[in-house]
Amino acid sequence: DGKLNLEEFRTLCCALFRNPKGETYELKQEILQNIFEIFDKNQDGNIDREEFVSCWHQWIKTIVRPVSAALIIDVQNDFISGTLSITHCPAKHNGEDVIQPINNLLDSIDFETVVYSYDWHPNDHVSFIENLPLRKLHESTPVATEAAKVYDTVVFERDPPMVQKLWPRHCVQNTWGSELHKDLKIVENSMKIYKGTNPEVDSYSLFWDNQRLTDTKLDSLLKQKNITDLYLCGVAYDVCVASTAKDAITSGYRTVLLDDCCRGVDLLDIEKTKNFIRENHGLVVDSSEVKDMVEGNDRRPELGYKLALELKKNRQ
Repeated sequence: DGKLNLEEFRTLCCALFRNPKGETYELKQEILQNIFEIFDKNQDGNIDREEFVSCWHQWIKTIVRPVSAALIIDVQNDFISGTLSITHCPAKHNGEDVIQPINNLLDSIDFETVVYSYDWHPNDHVSFIENLPLRKLHESTPVATEAAKVYDTVVFERDPPMVQKLWPRHCVQNTWGSELHKDLKIVENSMKIYKGTNPEVDSYSLFWDNQRLTDTKLDSLLKQKNITDLYLCGVAYDVCVASTAKDAITSGYRTVLLDDCCRGVDLLDIEKTKNFIRENHGLVVDSSEVKDMVEGNDRRPELGYKLALELKKNRQ
């Protein structure tokens, strides 16, 4: 009859959201209803032909043929065996554990683009505990300069005051510690993103510095390549990977965290990172699941819902 009602749309979604074996993923009634209403623009209870054309081009085609990028985050010597080796952090993770699964991923999957990020600090960077005496602390700081220890949080005198976690000196520009691990596979024609280059501002995310003063241009580079899906991995799981994942989600990307390709600092914070991703329509998966997802053979409803919500937001 030239239009889809809700039940007919459910049938379409059952065909759309399937795993590689052809088994249908469950789509909750509330989510199905929300997606239906997003494409029923005139709110007449049906998706008519014109509305379906929009649904097809903006939603279904992306779900079936996503354009994917891998973000390889800070797999650098200092985080693996150098001055800020995560083996010494509370989670006792070994950063080297991410290298083989990341290499396997890059060997087996043809991503549209691969991005490698570098923490790339000047010697006088604000995050280094050794540099704490160089800057004035705000009166609200919980720890004074003379009492501060590594991993403490202080507040610097700024307008507004700036909260900063203190780290050992790490990833200083053009040093061994800032280099990517020698065993990490480097893909031809990949992109490099350097962050934390401003001595006065720390930068965990690949998208923005921590004060959101300066962006890295990653978003515009990804948009030039029409990237829809981001697959994140690296170190530290609950610091730079977490911050990048949050910015990826808020920037509108369908975001997937690769659990076996990440290692972190604190187990509780790692769980918080996973929960945030899931609560915001992203996924936490094993790298063995990625190939089918990138090739459009494993189509998850969470990512479909995320895309529909972004289409709605962009219309407003």
